[in-house]
Amino acid sequence: MAVPAADVKAAQALPVDAVARRRRFRFLTGGKTGTGLAVIVFFLVLAVIGDWIAPYDPSARSSDLLEAPSGRHWFGTTHLGQDIFSQVVVGTRSVMLVGLAAGVVATILAVVVGVASGYLGGNTGEGLSALSNVFLVIPALPLIIIIGSAVPTGGDILVAVIIGFTSWAWGARVLRAQTLSLRGREYVEAARATGESTWRIIFFEILPNLTAVIASSFVGTVIFAVMSEITLAFVGVSGLSNWNWGTILFWAQSQQALAQGAWWWFVPAGLAIAILGTALSLLNFGIDEFVSPRLRGSGKARVRGADGKTHRMRVGFTPVLGREETP
Repeated sequence: MAVPAADVKAAQALPVDAVARRRRFRFLTGGKTGTGLAVIVFFLVLAVIGDWIAPYDPSARSSDLLEAPSGRHWFGTTHLGQDIFSQVVVGTRSVMLVGLAAGVVATILAVVVGVASGYLGGNTGEGLSALSNVFLVIPALPLIIIIGSAVPTGGDILVAVIIGFTSWAWGARVLRAQTLSLRGREYVEAARATGESTWRIIFFEILPNLTAVIASSFVGTVIFAVMSEITLAFVGVSGLSNWNWGTILFWAQSQQALAQGAWWWFVPAGLAIAILGTALSLLNFGIDEFVSPRLRGSGKARVRGADGKTHRMRVGFTPVLGREETP
């Protein structure tokens, strides 16, 4: 990939702070990240307006029994004449609500426990680390099944909270390791020497350098929460909302839609799950490439600088001139 010399000069002319800011948010403009964000935003909008744009009540029965996709029913109907397109659209809200709520709960807990245990050290740090180890071995799905059966009216929020409280430990371990490597850096030592308080150092010196790691942990938790909710709905666990993509697959499987040739009953929901999962994975890959120096350095481009020499640059980052490429 050839980069014009004018762009190289412009990058060199930028102030250091401006370059740092551009590097920090450059991953948002990547192909993987942009595609993933666009799809996720689409599903978020659909979750908000789903009830308004659904052409039918997803639970309403009709005389159009097990009909293939048509102009009246875009995704066909069930054995009770229910409109599958309306079920998919309305069910988006439950999937996104559980995924995002569980991601927020787990991320907050991971940040608090992971960063605190990594920076504070001593008995406090060891205690928080031991707490993370305990939660690492707690099985989330069996716990949700038990609580969902005991509290059938808990709804999606209860499921999201349970998933969040049982899936934060891995993120906390990663953040603890990163914090341990950051607390000995020169700028942290300088802040400590000037008398800055512990929490000010954590919020203004440590956390800004963990932003991408926290974002990656959040996306990973959302993926786990979405798949967990769909799995629970597919196996018929109570306590969830009336309609989500897993519920559609549950009824399709229980009524043997595949044996009846009613492919339209399970394909739309399956495609929606696959598309959302792919979008979240693309977003996670984009963040991983930004975080990991090895992944970031895997894509290199050759640029010709103002001195007429050919140099290497990492894609998405300002090239450093003065090193001639070796064959």
